[in-house]
Amino acid sequence: MDIVLNPGEKLIMPSDPMIQYVGRIDDEDPAAYGFEFVATGLRIRVTGGVLKVCINNRTNYWQSRLGVLVDGELHAALLPENGEAIIDLSEFLHEGENTVHIFKRQDSSHAFTFHGLIIAEGGQLLPPPQRPARRMEVYGDSVSAGEVSEAEEYRGKPDPQHNGEYSNVWWSYSWLTARKLGAELHDIAQGGIALLDKTGYFNGPDYVGMLSSYDKVRYNPAFGQPKNWDFTRYIPHVVVLAIGQNDHNPVNIMEQDYEGEAAQLWREKYAEWIRSLRAKYPKATFVLTTTILNHHENWDKAIDAVCSELRKTDGRIHHFLYSNNGCGTPGHIRASEAEIMAQELSGFIESLGEEIWED
Repeated sequence: MDIVLNPGEKLIMPSDPMIQYVGRIDDEDPAAYGFEFVATGLRIRVTGGVLKVCINNRTNYWQSRLGVLVDGELHAALLPENGEAIIDLSEFLHEGENTVHIFKRQDSSHAFTFHGLIIAEGGQLLPPPQRPARRMEVYGDSVSAGEVSEAEEYRGKPDPQHNGEYSNVWWSYSWLTARKLGAELHDIAQGGIALLDKTGYFNGPDYVGMLSSYDKVRYNPAFGQPKNWDFTRYIPHVVVLAIGQNDHNPVNIMEQDYEGEAAQLWREKYAEWIRSLRAKYPKATFVLTTTILNHHENWDKAIDAVCSELRKTDGRIHHFLYSNNGCGTPGHIRASEAEIMAQELSGFIESLGEEIWED
């Protein structure tokens, strides 16, 4: 990216040690860090009154916006549909020192590369905020990604027509839960995704499943060849698995024939996935769940059956149901609904004891 500075500005490269990254970031190229997963972001402390973000955005569908949190105040900045841009965030800054968290509000409806920050020539980046001691990871679909979460007037109703403007992972139950627990979050969530390939709604008509995506840092075929993630880079204390709501497409196998071959295969693959993650995270606590989005109860029955079997040899695997699990709303979960979910989920996790947060 060709970055032209104005007088009185200086460029901070992505590899600068004063930038703290959050989530699965593809940092192989020191001049162009890749952001594809929702809630990936960076934290800085900056002075000087100038802050611009240099990116190259690529759109898969919908409009996209950056989330910007400045000293606790939440903002959004519209991104270009495609191509390079320097996004000026200076208007969000206060006088003096600012703590800024820039994050990806949406899933792989878009992806971008980050090429650096522009700050005032007389400004500086201070040492970043201390990372939380607790670490959490969520695997899920659009609900875990906060899709349409800001359409509060549609609480308990089907979604309105939209172009991505209501989607904000900040108001997802996953990030709300992490904040209540004081935990750092990796949110491995994608709208429409199911467990298995050829099912769900993500990346049609081929449809890519979680089993083909969970171990990636670049996972959407729309943006090129997928790229593996190094699991040693982030070891969570708590792992929430919230898959099983999009898996009814194209056939609702759990509703139609719970004991059938296809349903049995799903349960086997779900168990294999958990065992694979357990091998990567030997000490983590696993919470198996779905959400309050309407779905047939047999999907939760299937998850409970898998959990019961795994718990015979692994007591750190749990099945959690919300008070209105699977029957809370026909539309995506709005921020106020996600807040209630987060209260219930964080309460359950805290009930497991302080020792689950030990390294």
